[in-house]
Amino acid sequence: MNVHDSEKVAGTLLAKGYSQVETPEEADLVLYNTCSIRDKAEQKVFSRLQQFKRENGRGKVFGVLGCVAQQEGEKIFERAPHVSLVAGSASYTKLPEMLVQLEQGDRRVTGLSLETDETFDTPFTRRDNPYRAYITIIEGCDKSCAYCVVPFTRGPERSRTGESVMAEARRLAESGHTEIQLLGQNVNSYRDPTPAGWDFATLLARVGEIPGIRRVRYTTSHPRDFGKSIVDAMDANPVLCNHVHLPVQSGSDHVLASMDRLYTRADYMRRIEWLKNSPRDMAITTDIIVGFPGETESDFQQTLDLLDEVQYDSLFSFKYSPRPNTSALALGDQIPEEEKTRRLMILQEKQRAIQIRRNAELIGSVQEVLVEGRNQALGQWIGRTTQNRVVNFTAPDARGDSLLGKYLPVRVTRSGPNSLVGECLANVL
Repeated sequence: MNVHDSEKVAGTLLAKGYSQVETPEEADLVLYNTCSIRDKAEQKVFSRLQQFKRENGRGKVFGVLGCVAQQEGEKIFERAPHVSLVAGSASYTKLPEMLVQLEQGDRRVTGLSLETDETFDTPFTRRDNPYRAYITIIEGCDKSCAYCVVPFTRGPERSRTGESVMAEARRLAESGHTEIQLLGQNVNSYRDPTPAGWDFATLLARVGEIPGIRRVRYTTSHPRDFGKSIVDAMDANPVLCNHVHLPVQSGSDHVLASMDRLYTRADYMRRIEWLKNSPRDMAITTDIIVGFPGETESDFQQTLDLLDEVQYDSLFSFKYSPRPNTSALALGDQIPEEEKTRRLMILQEKQRAIQIRRNAELIGSVQEVLVEGRNQALGQWIGRTTQNRVVNFTAPDARGDSLLGKYLPVRVTRSGPNSLVGECLANVL
């Protein structure tokens, strides 16, 4: 989502006549796009701003964008006086106007209002990848998870019209993009604001029918809004990738209630059962937070048991970190940092063993791989399967960048915890 936000900002400025340069040192305008989902993000932003100013900052205009900008607001000017622009993601369409204000002599300009019924969609987007493209379909979040700062930095949920999403997807297909990824803080909360009233499953199915598109992904889902109709849509069309990222955060009902996640472990497992019962081989990934305030050793063990039960294909795991404006700040029974570290290591080691085993089961299979890059040093190409597994493979006859963007059959010959190794079966000359 942050990568796509940067594409939107760059596209908006390019459309207004700005030119992009190769390095920050060459730039007259330097914009830092920031994320505040984890602790100490703002400290890192200020540290980088100060370092860059010392080394290369003379005569440049600095701006801070994104969630740290929204979170810290005008305090950024106090901590980094050389910053002239502070803007949250709801203001990206107004960036050219704000830059005009700076050119006219204003020393400090902000774009921090979240009071808008519009989505954060920008009319011009730069596309950094010629094969895969992102489409934001919904912005903001109406949930109130106790640990999460997103509702304060992104505002309430606002969905784009289904037709505008379809029009953008068609344009991307016509320009040669074959993989589309639908984005939203809670992507499956999508609801078309027009009388058509498409839900997420309907939109997903419609995008999957657009000629020229070979893969459709989406992220991130909230279990509360993940309905059986989504699985049915995926079952009906192989263009919809058989990979679901379904963040659980904890395997304990006690912790889930404290987090205000709006579902129980049994609710979550019902959704896992839908995916496991699919005729397609669904890859399932998740997010987990360890050390949430009040998490007991028993709660943590229930999370470890969940890993055994679900057998995730991969996961993102984090130690709980306090975020401003969140209700978890008022909770007692904070877990010591060293204990959070211990739990995280145990969780990650357990998941590593699961991934080693699950990836080894794919040795000998043939996977369709979208080629994304090349490792010259190892003589390997790099791509992903529909399940979002990374595959490093050889294709000895290929030359230059000739395979980039192609879909190729690859036989898996080896595996590790995080990727597969294989050999291309197609004649690539």
